[in-house]
Amino acid sequence: MPTEFGLFRIYTFVNDENKDHAVIVRGDPRGKEDVPVRIHSECLTGDVLGSLRCDCRDQLIQSLRYLGRQDYGMLIYLRQEGRGIGLLNKIKAYSLQDSGADTVEANLKLGLPVDSRDYSFASEVIKFFEIKSIYIMTNNPEKMKALIESGINVKGRIPIFSDPTPYDKFYLETKKIKLGHEIENI
Repeated sequence: MPTEFGLFRIYTFVNDENKDHAVIVRGDPRGKEDVPVRIHSECLTGDVLGSLRCDCRDQLIQSLRYLGRQDYGMLIYLRQEGRGIGLLNKIKAYSLQDSGADTVEANLKLGLPVDSRDYSFASEVIKFFEIKSIYIMTNNPEKMKALIESGINVKGRIPIFSDPTPYDKFYLETKKIKLGHEIENI
């Protein structure tokens, strides 16, 4: 698949819940060590529509740009919108955020978990490609922890930074303070 970031191969995998996920691969990471991997959860509003309320699109583009300069690497695009709450609930949470709640408070007011994403499928993809070790492209320590707990050899982290905007600064501060994300430019 030719992209503005380079040439990639795209695979689709279907999980046990019949959700299809995309895996975008640069070069041949099979059996390799120290493979840069981005696990990106779907964000229709950010990734596709360009919403400035989050840094999702920035992280996706930065990851693809980085991978496009590597000999090999992988982006696993998981279909778990809104930290796993789905598009409808995400839009409801946006409404609560417009009334002053932060992203964590909004989920809790809706009776939803703060973050219900599951990275076990991503772990299975990494194992499918027989990747021996990875450098994970993330700011989220819980993502690293989940991968390690599932048996993935995570050698380190490649941080992904975006410049805060007036629209996502509060969101990024909340991710840093309440969710422990390692965001250094806030």
